[in-house]
Amino acid sequence: MRLLGIETSCDETAAAIVEDGIKILSNEIASQVDIHARYGGIVPEVASRQHTLSIIPIVSSAMKKAKTTWSEIDAIAVTMGPGLAGSLLTGVNTAKALSFAHCLPLIGVNHLEGHIYANWLNGTLPEFPLICLIVSGGHSDLVLMRGHGNYTMLGRTRDDAAGEAFDKAARVLGLGYPGGPAMEKAAMNGKNVIPLPRAWLKGTNDFSFSGIKTALLRLAEDGKITNPADGAASFQTAVVEVLVSKTIDAAQEYGVKQIILCGGVAANKTLRQTLLTKSPLPVIIPPMILCTDNAAMIAACGYYRFQAGKTDDLSMDVVPNLKLT
Repeated sequence: MRLLGIETSCDETAAAIVEDGIKILSNEIASQVDIHARYGGIVPEVASRQHTLSIIPIVSSAMKKAKTTWSEIDAIAVTMGPGLAGSLLTGVNTAKALSFAHCLPLIGVNHLEGHIYANWLNGTLPEFPLICLIVSGGHSDLVLMRGHGNYTMLGRTRDDAAGEAFDKAARVLGLGYPGGPAMEKAAMNGKNVIPLPRAWLKGTNDFSFSGIKTALLRLAEDGKITNPADGAASFQTAVVEVLVSKTIDAAQEYGVKQIILCGGVAANKTLRQTLLTKSPLPVIIPPMILCTDNAAMIAACGYYRFQAGKTDDLSMDVVPNLKLT
């Protein structure tokens, strides 16, 4: 079974062809990083306009690279939320048009759920129950997954998401955009020597990163951070320590069999290595290219939804604040 996946939730225009939910035949991504870098962040209207320009060429490229014709496509999966409304509309309306033109089933996919399914695109099968740590620019969530489509939210960020905190910290340290990769690169040449707080929020599985961000800002304003690399290394260490510790604690509390890490921040090598090293349980992490926004994960998730008989009609609309549970 072959699915076309379409992803336009933020600033990446992506299309992919995935077979049986695990085999990637193509995974095309048009990045807008260079466009938004001049503004120091994502401009929603610019993003949606660029999606409109890129979406048809990207879909065509995905079909061509997969050597697939429309008669070989069984369904179309598309991100319907959460994300930027204008960006989501481009992907959903394109998927609707293709669904109507080729008489194909349409499947709306939650972007966060797509990130979860990126973990099994290498052929590794899930062992339920498991804990998902979803970390990205807009989300830092701990989710208990008891089966396909069966989620319980255990904890989430109360303020800044981890990725958002990295972006803001990068601006404080003058490291540029995008902040996550810039912080990681700088941290490689720095030391964890700057004392920064950790918000443990004991008794909960929630996260909070606004305090550490504010502490970094105050130290920088007072001239106490003379080496940006040390600031980056110290900030990264503090964020990773909290993410890893609370994930392992939740996994042990709920007696799960696996831990999976996903989302854009999952591309951070320190986070990946720390979780792999400290976890007493098996940890599954997608390859780097599948951590950031892509359409293969949307097609993979769509496959399992399709198998469960979950499809949508042409009345489907975008939901910018769509929840996972």
